[in-house]
Amino acid sequence: MRCVRLLIVDDQPLVRSGLRATFEGVGDLSVVGEAANGVEAIRQVRALRPDVVLMDINMPRMGGLEATREIFTAHGGPPAAGGGAVTRVLILTMYDQDENLYDALRAGASGFVLKDTPTEQLVGAVRTVASGEALLSPSVTRRLIEEFARRPVLSASAVPELIGLTDREVDVFRLLVRGYRNEDMARMLLLGESTVKSHVQHLYQKLGVRDRVQVVIYAYERGLIQPGQGWDSLDQTIVSTGKGRREFMSSAGDRADGAA
Repeated sequence: MRCVRLLIVDDQPLVRSGLRATFEGVGDLSVVGEAANGVEAIRQVRALRPDVVLMDINMPRMGGLEATREIFTAHGGPPAAGGGAVTRVLILTMYDQDENLYDALRAGASGFVLKDTPTEQLVGAVRTVASGEALLSPSVTRRLIEEFARRPVLSASAVPELIGLTDREVDVFRLLVRGYRNEDMARMLLLGESTVKSHVQHLYQKLGVRDRVQVVIYAYERGLIQPGQGWDSLDQTIVSTGKGRREFMSSAGDRADGAA
């Protein structure tokens, strides 16, 4: 069983020791270091290459957002960024209404966890992020959609990356943005899960993203999905770029006639 290497970053010593005590009794998790600010966190990541950084936001010298951005750029970017161990950041916050949540996702965070989260859920969150998945609560998802709704909608010409996708990768893109898991996509596309996983990784590389959350952010920021207009806006934009089979997906996300 693979052991997840964890770095704890918080400016309060009591919080750090409490978190360390929480994880020390978990067999598949190992706390490899601690840091009291973003500067120390970056230094520790370079030296220790942890799998997950549990990162506070508000800290002296350098806050969690700037540190997350630097860690993501150097060690947690998309697969095309190069080889080496990937370090993912799980934001530790006091409130799920934190105004910095959106900025943290854009900086490269893989998810959020509250400081008063029960131990079992906290351990599960670290495991989820370490496995390469993203972790968002419904309340955070709602806040993201509200944030996107305030932003101007871009035209399809602003997404030239879609032109480089194969038809199958467009199929996977549509389903990813709708929230389907790999096993769901395999069933709907009549493919093996390993084949779907390969398509997902190729899609990440071509779009320059790292996980499902960033795929959704990518779609919203480029106007592929318009808040309040449902999923039809995604299919209309993709069709306007000349990519994808027009009949593949209905607005409800059901498999339609003509899908391969």
